[in-house]
Amino acid sequence: MNQRTNSIDWKEIFHPKNIALNLIGVALILLALKGFMIPNKFLDGGVIGISILIHEITHWPFSLLVLIFNIPFIFLGNKLLGVTFAVQSLITFILIAVGYTFFQIDAVTSDKLLIALFGGCLIGSGMGLCIRSGSVADGIEIVALLTTRKIGLNVSEVIFAMNTLLFLAAAWSFGISTALYSIVTYFSAIKALDYISHGVEQYTALHIISAKSEEMKQLVVQKLGKGITIIKGERGYLPESFEVKAPCDIIVTIVTRLELLRIKDEIKLIDPHAFTYIQFIKEASGGILRLRKSH
Repeated sequence: MNQRTNSIDWKEIFHPKNIALNLIGVALILLALKGFMIPNKFLDGGVIGISILIHEITHWPFSLLVLIFNIPFIFLGNKLLGVTFAVQSLITFILIAVGYTFFQIDAVTSDKLLIALFGGCLIGSGMGLCIRSGSVADGIEIVALLTTRKIGLNVSEVIFAMNTLLFLAAAWSFGISTALYSIVTYFSAIKALDYISHGVEQYTALHIISAKSEEMKQLVVQKLGKGITIIKGERGYLPESFEVKAPCDIIVTIVTRLELLRIKDEIKLIDPHAFTYIQFIKEASGGILRLRKSH
């Protein structure tokens, strides 16, 4: 996200990549809303979910509701994340409102499970693309992004906590069955949002414990071009030979999910009995994070 600034960075707003990501994201959101969710009274979370709920109860125009309810978050985004971010998000909100008003999309299906899964995946993917373009498609994400800085939870966890009352209201208005399917929709959406916003290159901590630790170090550093950290430990302590132990170097390196399979294959070639485990991490910076291309 953009840092707090007092001037609009028009180059960033109109960068072709950001425009393309935003338009594709909005198109997916509109397909999810008009093709799956709203015709069947399914809710998403956040401002979009609130707008759907009020639209179904009062029959006020959804496009007007989603725009009005997002306005306070634009001011919040401007104050805390910068005017460029606020302008980008305003453009996204307007595109969703205008697109919903003028583009006709027929309902794709009435099957509740398909609506929950595909509707959720489409709207989550759309929101993830909007985040990657430098904006948000739902004002509640601004609150979530700010909250993650304070309490350390990821965006989807914060948004889900905020949406508990919304799903209770859906149960009261539309029945428990629709509310439960809406929760499935939301879980599909947050998984897609996380995957798209973090990308397939989400970083992973790979730990390697092997009797051939020196060969493993050379593999990771020299052949694969990754940085490593060494933790001194002991291996052994098996149930049938508890007294047998030996000092070892626990090798820790940061890789992406795309790199993980290749590295694990290389490890098996050196030591088929090597013990490895992975931990998914939220963020990594500095050091050597990219896999060096071999020649």
